[in-house]
Amino acid sequence: MQQVLIVDDNPSVCTALEILFDVHGMSTQVAHTPQAALEIIARGDVGAVVQDMNFQTDSTSGQEGAALFREIKRLDADLPVLLMTAWTSLETAVQLVKEGAADYLGKPWDDAKVVTTVKNMLRMRELGLENHRLRAQSARARNELQRHYDLCGLVYASEAMHRVVSLATSVARADAPVLITGPNGSGKEKLAEIVHANSPRKQQPFVKVNAGGLPDELLEAELFGAEIGAFTGATKRRIGRFEAADGGTLFLDEIGNLSQKGQMKLLRVLQTGEFERLGSTSTKKVDVRIVSATNANLRQMIAQGIFREDLLFRLNVIEIRIPPLRERSEDVLPLAETFLQGQVAPGREPLRLGDEAMRALLGHDWPGNVRELQNRIQRATLLCQSGEVTPADLGLDDKAPAGDGTVTPRNHPTSETKPAAVGNNEEIEAERRSIIAAIETHGGVIARAAAELGLSRQALYRRMDRLGISLERQLKQS
Repeated sequence: MQQVLIVDDNPSVCTALEILFDVHGMSTQVAHTPQAALEIIARGDVGAVVQDMNFQTDSTSGQEGAALFREIKRLDADLPVLLMTAWTSLETAVQLVKEGAADYLGKPWDDAKVVTTVKNMLRMRELGLENHRLRAQSARARNELQRHYDLCGLVYASEAMHRVVSLATSVARADAPVLITGPNGSGKEKLAEIVHANSPRKQQPFVKVNAGGLPDELLEAELFGAEIGAFTGATKRRIGRFEAADGGTLFLDEIGNLSQKGQMKLLRVLQTGEFERLGSTSTKKVDVRIVSATNANLRQMIAQGIFREDLLFRLNVIEIRIPPLRERSEDVLPLAETFLQGQVAPGREPLRLGDEAMRALLGHDWPGNVRELQNRIQRATLLCQSGEVTPADLGLDDKAPAGDGTVTPRNHPTSETKPAAVGNNEEIEAERRSIIAAIETHGGVIARAAAELGLSRQALYRRMDRLGISLERQLKQS
């Protein structure tokens, strides 16, 4: 655990806090002036700061403490700071808490509260450092992947998506069929492109077909081709998708919507690699790798008797699941920025996302996933009247920040009750304060608070519920 830096011009106060923290297993350093404190912080071994607000005799304005706090945040924006004084006005303290101070306590202090607060700060610091370490490690892994593989312009920052892409590039070298599952608009076609681009077939055709959108009467002609006169209006020979993809990859999208008749015909060609053009008795054989995709639960469909189990076995040698965008909120802003750059009109200055727009994007649940995000960015480029995109431009103004500048996510607790958690009371209180501090630090944006705490957004909501933390009430109190 890193050290606690005590900054106070009164040696008696420093000694009392040193003894208090030592009794509770926390090592300390002491500085009697702001300059000495900054020098210690610059060395990088401080995990939390407990600072006074006045450093000169008869000074009660708190301006020295405010200046020190802001300089600390300039040096290390994530270093938690606890403000302590008997004189500074409440308004000054509240303002500094809004600027990122962990808490404000008056003198004389309550020993138990000080110890709990500082332990919580140290834990937050450790979580933050670990989060930074993991992010840096993830960034290195992403860069390494990009150097070795063609990611077809895919943009992502989340660890969840990195695992998906890593799996896709790994299985690309094999020639086995791949089934990509995930909700509509999550990027299944892009992942299929990555599989093809990193396979031995990358120089050969990549043919796409919406399998579920083909009516039975056109299915054979579309997939296998047709001879002249095979049906009314067939005035020239038609090359089917299987033949067009010979030597390459055939991407069958929406495979779960394929009719029973279509499933049967597809199964035959997957088993033998052979087919006949409609209106022909000549058998053709092709060498095609199949990559398919669906948003449906195929196993459930098998149980209901509407999808063939033997077809699933043929398609699902390797399955890759893409999580919905709401489960990888780290990808939202990088994707939004990329889409925004791609929408720059000739002769027009590039648009930028305002702070409120970014909070609105992070607070949205994205039922339409990446496709919805791209659509909202396109909408914003058409409607934005200034250089800065707003929530209204995105069509998210109904979820835009209220008067306190925060977004209220859906499905959060609406009342504060006594904690239902079990365990040591001090540990429970420390966890409560850690979560509350993270929420306040990030202005009520649950996605960012969860990232700081090393949790998923859903896990943070569950802990808030278990500990009786109400988002609305907490934001009003802060």
